[in-house]
Parts: sequence; structure tokens; C-alpha cells
Amino acid sequence: MPAGREPADQTEGFPVPSSPGDAVRNPAQVSFWLLEPTADAAMTYFYAQLFAIDSEIGAMFPAAMDVQRKRFFRALARIAAGQDEPDTLTGYLAALGRAHRKFGVRERHYEIFRRALLATLHRFAVPGWNEAAQQAWETAFDHAAAIMTEAARRDAEESPAWWIATVTQTELRGHDIAVLTLQPEQPLSYLPGQHVSVQTPRWPRLWRTYSIANSPHPDGLLRLHVRAVRGGLVSSVLVHQVRAGDPLVLGAPAGTMTADTRSSRDVLCLAGGTGLAPLKAIIEEIMSVPSSRHREIVLYHGAQRHEDLYDLAELREMELAYPWLQVIPAVADEPARDVMYGTVPELAAKANFAERDIYISGPDDMIVKTARVLKERGAQDHLIHYDLNPEAAEVAQAV
Repeated sequence: MPAGREPADQTEGFPVPSSPGDAVRNPAQVSFWLLEPTADAAMTYFYAQLFAIDSEIGAMFPAAMDVQRKRFFRALARIAAGQDEPDTLTGYLAALGRAHRKFGVRERHYEIFRRALLATLHRFAVPGWNEAAQQAWETAFDHAAAIMTEAARRDAEESPAWWIATVTQTELRGHDIAVLTLQPEQPLSYLPGQHVSVQTPRWPRLWRTYSIANSPHPDGLLRLHVRAVRGGLVSSVLVHQVRAGDPLVLGAPAGTMTADTRSSRDVLCLAGGTGLAPLKAIIEEIMSVPSSRHREIVLYHGAQRHEDLYDLAELREMELAYPWLQVIPAVADEPARDVMYGTVPELAAKANFAERDIYISGPDDMIVKTARVLKERGAQDHLIHYDLNPEAAEVAQAV
């Protein structure tokens, strides 16, 4: 869950694994492909087995399990397919192990997960379930568990599993957008551009991801930009119900789209909606580094309507503080005074990207389209930076 996007509380359907014809040499992949037609039933059965083996594990999960079932299925898809690309899989599993600390997962729980998973595969992957498939999955799971537990162990030596933070200020910037300022009780180290998982006491065990909208400050304050999405349980609470003095629980910072302050290249930032948050943190960090002075930064902030350009006042202040920053607001629904007209991918088609570090943030489909436009125009892949959720990342890799 990545980061810097307009957060949604809804998850798309189960992903379709690669065809068995592409995975003949990978018994784990073949047997996993057989789960796809009955993915929801298989994941429901898995969690039923899990809670039957150890009822205490149920306390780690929210009451509504639809999103969790889909997330676990995606993780299994990565593990199955990743047997042919172990180096790529290792980083993913290590991040997953660190992230699972906030749920209270312990090393002993992995054996319970293993038993429930093998029982599920035995039941739902019958045509392809044989000794080779079982051995492949046992090996794959044990390898994954070892990476995840080691990553969690190392992470525990450096930081807590979660942070309690107090909301110190809420600013409603429209009917569905709020900027929250938080004060963690313990120091929370992060890199500009990263995101954190957030849990509200009103929805225990339900985590949603939001990007931090400021670079690290001595006072330790964090700012989050939150849009209340339709049907969003957590986002609606954060925008419309949370007040100063309320507590929130934060997971560990994550994300790979971070400020490169060692670069001397100029910068192009393309933000959609509340995807502005991590780019604002990155720009703030670049502005604060003496060696980065005189790096030209162009920020396009796209929104559907003029009223959704919720942070223009602060962005204009940043322009005054850093003369090499140019903020270009844009709307997509209809032309408006003093702003450009067009979607973020359309703006990217006109932007000057030559020899610039490029940062893109917003909804996943916007990021993928924008990256495609830039690459088609000749932008170098290693200069384009963004964070996507796993299934969107697979699409982006294909462009």
C-alpha cells in the first residue's frame, strides 16, 4: 500500500494469476492458478481454518474481512510467482514482515498460517495438488516465513510496532478533504515521500495508508492530507469526525518514492488530488538542503474541480520562500480562471521533463497513465519515481 495516493477503503477483485502454461516448471504457481476460479471461497475457507486452529488470531483482524481476503490472495500470488524471481521476492517479503508487526503477528503464528494454507490448497487445488505441489508450497512458505520473521526481528530492534499519535489540529479544506496535524508520543523517523498506515479507535484493526505531507521537523509533527472516499470507513472518520485531542495509531513508515537530495538535476512533480501530500514533503526537503539551492522545481497539481485545489495558499507561500519553485494548478472538469485545463497525464504530455528527476503521485491509474506518457515521450525510466500498490505496479512494469 503504497503511498501518496488518494486512499480508498475499497479493494478491486481478486487478481488473475498467470496462466498454467507459463508456470509448468513451477508447481506452486500451477496449483495456485487452480485457486483463481474459487478465490473468495478459498480465502474464506483459509481464514475459517486459521481461526479454528487458534481463536486468538481472530483478534488481529477486522470484523469485515473482504479486503483482507483479497490482500492475502495477492500476497499468495506474489509468493507463488516469485519462486522464479527470488531476488525480487525477498524485498517484498521483508517489507511484508515489517508491516505485519503492527497486527501483532509473532513467529509462532507462521506455523498456524502454514497449516491453514496447506489445508486450503489441498481442498481447492485438487486437480493439481500432488506431492510435488505440496513440497513446492512447503518450501515456498518456509522461505517466505524465514524472510518475514527475520525482517520483523531486525525492525523490532530499532522501532516499536506502532505509534500512538494525538491529533493536534484538523483543517477542513472542502466538503471531503481535511488536513490533519499529528503529534506522535514517540519519535517517528521517516523519509520525505513515505507513507504510514493509520488506525482510528472507531474502526479497530482496520488500517488505511496515507502519505506524510511534510519533511521531518524538530517538533516531530506530521501532516496528513485525507480525502473522504465514497464508502470509506476510515477516511470518512478522519475527515468528518476526528477532532483535536483524539488518538490515532500509526504503523511504520514505508515507501520507496523519497527525496533525492544528492541529485543536482532539476525536478518535475506531477500530483493528482491528495497525491500532493508526498510531493509536498519531497519539495520541502529539497528546499531545506543547502546543496540543493537553485534546483528548479516545477509542480503540477491536478484536480477535478477548482475547489479541489485545497492547498494553493500554502503552495504559494512555498513559492515565495523558494524562488526556483513554480506551482501550476490544473483542473480536469471544466476550464477555470488562473489555472490550466487538463488531466495530469495530459499535463505530462506538455511538461518539460528533460534531464529532470520526476516524481508522480495520485490515484494508481493516473500514475500508470502519466508514467506511460512520459516514457513514450522519451523520459528515462530511472528518473521516474512513484509508489504503487502491488497489482498496479504489475501493470506499470508492462508499459
